[in-house]
Amino acid sequence: MHTHLVCPHCNSTNRVPTEKLGAELSCGKCHKALFDKHPAALSTAGLNAQIAKSDVPVVVDFWAPWCGPCRMMAPEYEKACALLEPKARLVKVDTEAHQDAGAQHNIRSIPTLAIFKGGREVARMSGARSAADLVQWINSQIS
Repeated sequence: MHTHLVCPHCNSTNRVPTEKLGAELSCGKCHKALFDKHPAALSTAGLNAQIAKSDVPVVVDFWAPWCGPCRMMAPEYEKACALLEPKARLVKVDTEAHQDAGAQHNIRSIPTLAIFKGGREVARMSGARSAADLVQWINSQIS
């Protein structure tokens, strides 16, 4: 059985044996790590590729640099990422730099977290949270 993983660096889709998900994996095209325990900063195109082609759930933190609660939650989101990969892909989208992504996903407040599975949004939550709260919420939605 195989799992499709989208590289957060070059947006290439990689076909990986499911039993190797826990191993250190690199992209077949750009050779960078597929998971590095840090949320990837994505553009709108990168986000769309992750949502459309990834077999693992994609958790998106829609944020902006001027947002105090967003900056406060950033280290907590990092911790959650380290605990959840490769069971889920955690990414960040700067809605100031990529306003089209915020509009496309109807983001009205930040920080907003959205979980995508199978190409569609399955859960959404607004407001800053601790790493423990994030992990609990994400696990409850992707299990």
